[in-house]
Amino acid sequence: MKRNSLLVVAVAMAVLSTSLFAADKKKKGKLDGIKCPISGNPVKEDKTVAYKKGKVYFCCGKCPTAFKKLLDGTGKGAINRSTKLAKANHQLVATGQAKQVKCPIRGKKLNPDTGIKVAGVKVTFCCNGCKGKATKVKGDTQIALVFGDKAFAKGFKVGEKKKE
Repeated sequence: MKRNSLLVVAVAMAVLSTSLFAADKKKKGKLDGIKCPISGNPVKEDKTVAYKKGKVYFCCGKCPTAFKKLLDGTGKGAINRSTKLAKANHQLVATGQAKQVKCPIRGKKLNPDTGIKVAGVKVTFCCNGCKGKATKVKGDTQIALVFGDKAFAKGFKVGEKKKE
């Protein structure tokens, strides 16, 4: 009898822990961990700008205005512009709006053995040479290399499924 009671308690605890884990998982939304491409702060769901057939999220009401200025060419400097746009492209991938379809460096077919994380996003390359280029740099330089406008155009498509 004691053995059956222990078994019932163990099963009940397993069910409870599984449901708590599932509930915790549901709380996490698609924007958890996503950063504003202008400020680097956590984003809000209601602060957006349409971009490349997707939506870029921002932390406050001022950042969308700054982003729009970058898009129309009235924002600050070319280096700042390319870095911010690369971060916006990264965000499209991180939020699942864009999928990788080819190597972002050479535009060739993906080799699944070359995957690395770039700012929390898994990126795959065509060869170890391209992977090596990406692993040699870090931070904003890595984001610009992999998600800059030219690389993004070669390797990613907004609204398309990942090709392997």
